[in-house]
Amino acid sequence: MTDTATPARSLDQGTTPLRFARGWHCLGLASAFADGKPHAVHGFGTKLVVWQGGDGELNVLDGYCRHMGGDLTQGEVKGDHIACPFHDWRWGGDGKCKEIPYARRVPLRARTQRYETVVRNGQLLIWHDPEGSAADHEVLPPELPDVMSDKYTPWSWHTREINGSHCRELIDNVADMAHFYYVHFAFPTSFRNIFDGHTATQFMESKGRPDTMGGGYGDENSTLKSVATYYGPSYMINWLEVDYKGFVTEVVLVNCHIPTGPESFTLQYGISVRKPEGLDEQTCAYIAERYTQSFGDGFLQDVAIWENKVAVQNPLLCEEDGPVYQLRRWYEQFYVDVADIKPEMTDRFEFEVDTTKANEYWHAEVAENLAKRAASEAAAPADA
Repeated sequence: MTDTATPARSLDQGTTPLRFARGWHCLGLASAFADGKPHAVHGFGTKLVVWQGGDGELNVLDGYCRHMGGDLTQGEVKGDHIACPFHDWRWGGDGKCKEIPYARRVPLRARTQRYETVVRNGQLLIWHDPEGSAADHEVLPPELPDVMSDKYTPWSWHTREINGSHCRELIDNVADMAHFYYVHFAFPTSFRNIFDGHTATQFMESKGRPDTMGGGYGDENSTLKSVATYYGPSYMINWLEVDYKGFVTEVVLVNCHIPTGPESFTLQYGISVRKPEGLDEQTCAYIAERYTQSFGDGFLQDVAIWENKVAVQNPLLCEEDGPVYQLRRWYEQFYVDVADIKPEMTDRFEFEVDTTKANEYWHAEVAENLAKRAASEAAAPADA
């Protein structure tokens, strides 16, 4: 018999927004651009050119010359300016054409799109706003002075191109408690969120599952305390305290992205580890690399999901799923004009997920998995 009382729920995939988020976006480590050469970075549906001038300043412009469309990333740094390879028009970091060697004068309208830059925590950030407003320095991510000292290991920085997904998929994880068990193989024992103004924070404690070989969150010998805060739409700082068999390590993970198209983005993450007292530099570097690999594997677990799922504008949620709709309202503030930001997007909101029922089921499931594994191993013939 067919149940006609409750109609099947439709899956609303919506339409991908063509607008890109207002806010600070990280292009990578500042040192990667400090070689006196032009660098190409894809972002906001176009190509950007990044270079360090002779004055030491890092500059970012739209990557295409406003003269005849030459690719400035294939040009040359001449003094403080970037010279187009097509006709040698020379552009300054302020967006103005400074010189045309073969011309008597520079046209008054010779101006291109520039992006205001800030170096924060050793990373190059740029301000993007479809309305063209001046950069808001009040909403920059906080400085991490200890991380930039010899108390921590240098940033281990990695990049991954994501295609077929809008970057909101990444943001949804902030409110998604259950995926830590199924995707990252960990028991989230405590989980809550605070959304306030331009920040969204996830507080989580977890322990790895003994029935998997998952790294990062899923190591059965590790317990983890995590505080992860998005400062604006694309830059997250995650403070992690990892207890591995009684050995406690403090880790700072930066997770950031820049949208490259309506359904693509460049994911970047960097890890720095507080150097444990009494250990030499080589051992500290080894620990940092292990955590980099471990949490990097965690990102790849997410990527495997993003690249195969569809967008859902009307997710069907249960009580333990967390405040997904509230998080999306918070995120929406970066996609509307400033005049259209509503209080519900920025007002403080707190929510804690009751993980009791979930963990009761998950622990029972893991116990059953371990029992099946033990029985299988016992039934396997001994090696000859």
